[in-house]
Amino acid sequence: MPAPAVTSEAAIVASARRLLEERGAAALTMRAIATEVGVKSPSLYKRVRDRYHVMGLVLDQVTDELTDLLEAAASAGDGMTDLRAMTSAYRRFARANPAAYGLMFNSDPLIAGSEARSRRSSTTLLARMEALTGADDALPAARMLVAWAHGFITMELAGAFRLGGDVDAAWDFGLTRILTALAAD
Repeated sequence: MPAPAVTSEAAIVASARRLLEERGAAALTMRAIATEVGVKSPSLYKRVRDRYHVMGLVLDQVTDELTDLLEAAASAGDGMTDLRAMTSAYRRFARANPAAYGLMFNSDPLIAGSEARSRRSSTTLLARMEALTGADDALPAARMLVAWAHGFITMELAGAFRLGGDVDAAWDFGLTRILTALAAD
């Protein structure tokens, strides 16, 4: 008779997520995760294949959370207003989950599912962008907005804005300029 499972996939993901935020992606080892859930490393393999499988599960959870936040933010029914709210929700999420946010941009081919996660989290953005720019320009416009936001957020998280001034005002300035340019014919 097999031994009863002493942990669950949900507990493994929660522990991995906590480790990720507290110590970074390098800390996501099977040994560290096992210690967090209170089992020996071999017991984890009853629930997950390996470290990369765990990272994919964490990214699935992160993507679901971010997607829910973006969908909730897009509630005004106006493309410009919704995009502003979505971009701000994206920034708040990144600031609250900096390590998970950084992991979202990991391109390691051993972490499966990145294309599906990108499609899932981009659906609402692409719909709102299409309302603002038209179908032909929605994808490049969304890419431009996300690239700007990601660059800004990455610099912010790294403490790279060292010249003083109001970083929130700079965010609003940039976001307004980009959305205004995208909405122009």
